[in-house]
Amino acid sequence: MKNYKNCQSCGMPLKKDPKGGSTNADGSANKMYCSYCYEHGEFLQPDISANEMQVFVKAQLKKMGFPGFIAGLFTKNIPKLARWSQ
Repeated sequence: MKNYKNCQSCGMPLKKDPKGGSTNADGSANKMYCSYCYEHGEFLQPDISANEMQVFVKAQLKKMGFPGFIAGLFTKNIPKLARWSQ
């Protein structure tokens, strides 16, 4: 499996994940998704769409103090990530 720099669901840099990344069903490390999106081999929000993920992540970034314009730039490529291109 390829090692990614960013979560392929929300776009968060994986090095910023407080848990160090997500886990597969067998407990092994998953190098594709962050722990906010994927744990124990399952998506934590299985029914969310790419557009809904963009809105959610943008709101989280704004809560962290990022201006709306910057939050928009950080989230614009979410629909192109691996989870959403399937």
